[in-house]
Amino acid sequence: MIKASYEILQPVNGLSFLLRKFDSFAFDAPYHFHAEYELTYIVAGSGKRYVGSHMQNFTSGDLVLIGPNVPHCWKLDDTQEMRPAGAIVIQFDGAFLGADFFNKIELQHIKRLFQKSGSGISFHGDTQRAVNQSLLALSAEDNSFRLLIGLLEALQRLAQSAEYALLDQNQLIAERSLAEQERINPVFAYLVENFRHQVSLDTAAGIANMTTNAFCKYFKKITRKTFMETIIEYRLNYAIQQLVQTDKPISEIAFESGFGDVSHFYKMFKVKMQLSPLNYRKKFMRSFGGMEEVIVA
Repeated sequence: MIKASYEILQPVNGLSFLLRKFDSFAFDAPYHFHAEYELTYIVAGSGKRYVGSHMQNFTSGDLVLIGPNVPHCWKLDDTQEMRPAGAIVIQFDGAFLGADFFNKIELQHIKRLFQKSGSGISFHGDTQRAVNQSLLALSAEDNSFRLLIGLLEALQRLAQSAEYALLDQNQLIAERSLAEQERINPVFAYLVENFRHQVSLDTAAGIANMTTNAFCKYFKKITRKTFMETIIEYRLNYAIQQLVQTDKPISEIAFESGFGDVSHFYKMFKVKMQLSPLNYRKKFMRSFGGMEEVIVA
C-alpha cells in the first residue's frame, strides 16, 4: 500500500542545512513530508507537482518553497522518461540558525515568508529566474560560509517578491493537527499514485482506518470537496495536460486519465471547462500556440 512517507533529514559535513542536486531519481520520490522547509528548483523536466491537496503542471524552472510537514512530490510526464530531468533542493529546519534567529527585526520579511509557506509558494518572473541562478551557483559552491549567506540572500529575495502564487491556498493539510495529517496524508498519497487507475473508496477509508460513511464526512470536512470530486479534478487536470501537449486521440486520453467511460469524461470535462475536450484543444492551439500552463482549481 502506498503511504505518505515521513522523511528524516540529516545535514552532512557539519552544515546546518542540506543542499543537494538530483537527477531523474528525484522524481521517483513518493508523496512525502518532513519537518524541514524545502526550496526546490526544477532544473529540467516537466509533469505534475503535488503540494498538499493542490495539483499543478510544472516545467523546467519551477521554483517552490514548501513549509514543514506539507506533503509533496513532483512526478514526470510519461513522455519525459527518455529526457533529461533534475532538481536542486535545499532543506532546512526553521531553527537551523537558532530558535530566535528569524525573530530578529532584520529578518521579519523571511519570517512572514515562512508563515505563508504552509500553503506551498510557487515563484515566477524575474524572482524565479534570479533565485534559480543563485541556487545553480550555490550548488557548485564549496565554501560553507558563502553557502549560508547565499541561502539567506535567496530567502530574502523571495520574501520581498510579489511574483508568487500560493498553491494549497486554504492550507487544507498544513493546518491540520499532526494526528489528522497522519490520517489524511496517506489518503492523498494513495490518490496521487492511483488516480489514473482504479481508485477504491473502501481502500481509501481503510487507509484512514475509518468506515466509508465516516471517511466521506471526514474527507469533505478536511478538503471541502467530496472524495469523488477530488479524484475527478485530478483526472481532468491530467487530461488537460495531455490535450494540449500531445496529439493523442481524446478517447485514449480519457482512458489514460482514469475515466472508464468516454461519455462520462466528455460530460465532466464540459462541466468543468465549459467546452468539449476537442473544442478546448482547438481553442488552446489557436489562441496560445501551445504555450500555456493550465490549472484546474
